[in-house]
Amino acid sequence: MDTPEGPPPQRLRTLPSRLTNQAAQTANRFVDQALGQAGVRRYHYALLAALEEYGPASQAALGRRTGIDRSDMVATVNDLAERRLLERAPDPDDRRRNIITITAAGRSQLTDLDRLLAAAQDEFLAPLPADDRRNLIDLLTRLVTHHGDKHA
Repeated sequence: MDTPEGPPPQRLRTLPSRLTNQAAQTANRFVDQALGQAGVRRYHYALLAALEEYGPASQAALGRRTGIDRSDMVATVNDLAERRLLERAPDPDDRRRNIITITAAGRSQLTDLDRLLAAAQDEFLAPLPADDRRNLIDLLTRLVTHHGDKHA
């Protein structure tokens, strides 16, 4: 990324970590803009996606699965419950814990969000042909898998 002063030093332009970070910033901007069209944030999408794919779960389990911090989880669940996109009910096995379930409206919203995110991904990956996109996803998945295991 050039500035009015010109390009950054060559050392910086070829650092994979810096390039990945710059690409992530751009990708995050596209995703935030897309989700913003629907009035939601990434946490909303992550929570709905986890509930749809894995079924009902406790807030704690959802937090671990999605990487959403406990304090952010409470706010996200409250927001989605107010919108009737999910329901929370006491766990029959442990009344101190809530079980969260996606609603039909939540599934419908998730389908709409998937469309918005697909368009954002296409915009982000626009300069890459399909084979390069698949390769990029494979390479990033390998990096995340390799390094993710060390931070679990």
